[in-house]
Amino acid sequence: MKYDLTAGPVARTMLKFSLPMIFGDLFQQLYNISDTLIVGWFIGTDALAAVGTSYTLIIFLTSILLGLCMGSGALFSIFYGEKNTDSLKSSIFLSFMLILIITAVINVLIFIYIDEIIVFMQIPLEIYDLAYEYLYIIFIGFSFTFIYNYFTCLLRAVGNSNTPLLFLGASAVLNIILAIIFVAVCGWGVAGSAIATVVSQGLCALGLTLYTVLKCPELMPEKRHLKWDFAMLKNITNASVLTCTQQSVMNFGILMVQGLVNSFGPTVMAAFTVAVKIDTLAYMPAQDFGNAFSTFIGQNFGAKQYDRIKQGIRAAIKISFLFCLIISVGVFVFAEPLMTIFIDASETEIIHVGATYLRIEGSFYFGIGILFLLYGFYRAINFPLMSVILTVISLGTRVGLAYYLAAIPSVGVDGIWWSIPIGWILADIFGLVYYKCKKTKLLGQLNNV
Repeated sequence: MKYDLTAGPVARTMLKFSLPMIFGDLFQQLYNISDTLIVGWFIGTDALAAVGTSYTLIIFLTSILLGLCMGSGALFSIFYGEKNTDSLKSSIFLSFMLILIITAVINVLIFIYIDEIIVFMQIPLEIYDLAYEYLYIIFIGFSFTFIYNYFTCLLRAVGNSNTPLLFLGASAVLNIILAIIFVAVCGWGVAGSAIATVVSQGLCALGLTLYTVLKCPELMPEKRHLKWDFAMLKNITNASVLTCTQQSVMNFGILMVQGLVNSFGPTVMAAFTVAVKIDTLAYMPAQDFGNAFSTFIGQNFGAKQYDRIKQGIRAAIKISFLFCLIISVGVFVFAEPLMTIFIDASETEIIHVGATYLRIEGSFYFGIGILFLLYGFYRAINFPLMSVILTVISLGTRVGLAYYLAAIPSVGVDGIWWSIPIGWILADIFGLVYYKCKKTKLLGQLNNV
């Protein structure tokens, strides 16, 4: 089912379009959450720490591909809103080829430098072999990550958020089943968890590809579109590379923080591993709503529906703030019980450290909710450079403060946690002030929002 985001009640249209995206990405998070649960239950704390620290690296490298796909998706939504079929099909061909080449290069470099990457991450020697084994298998299926992210972004750009939900949901369920079989029954350890993820991601990628080719022929490039249009390639590169830069800078900062966390030992590593899973799951809907908002803005920007854009901005701020408030209260109140879903109740120190992280982060989810809306807005109006600037502000603050505060004995690891919301809020202030000062330049017709 497709949603025409240029017509209908604004708030209701955005919500109906965003809900399948939210549920789809929640299912996608089940890949990593099921790894954490199953590894924590059936293997042990060292394996949990290895999978958790590997997750940060995986997210960083995946973010490069996701950023490229999201940047292309922003252009797709604009061309779709303009009803410019030739530009849409040409951009689909060129962006697919560009991201395919980049994926292949990254994959080769990963296998060449995997030892150096693990050393850079400061992974303790006692879990080095476990982390190496898990990462090696995961990156065998790296191309699958590109394929399902690409077709997910393409389908969502043209208003189809339901189909990715179905495939991601089925893939997540399969991943859980396979992980239980490979880890708990076959006893394959962290390798079993990685194999389950690769197989389920591969089938999801295949399913989305076949669906798009067979069920959406109107999106398939024709012979006249299969050429290197360098003007179009420049537009794609500008949008995709800057969005990729924003995503990768964000996750590289997280990777640097992971290295700092690792220096505090396996207990803090395990707590951080679990808390980050909960944290990511908690604010994931706000992130997906920001992506849905971006598609809404992109289609209406292409269709020159400027009054509708003004209404959409107001509605999106209210919806995101309300959601973040509800989630903040839930995470703050239930921090310990949430930790015990993943960790045995006897691991009191791990639970205490993780709950402290959750209460600090959870109190400020409104900050990251606004930041996701700003990312989506600037990406949708083809000004992705601002998203990069906001990310540099947020992550630069986060990394710098984390290393500074963690070195103070009376603050310690809590300083890492506090640096995160401070970075969100500073980036929000900059992004909102810039918009207020430059809104006429950004969108000539968009006044008095």
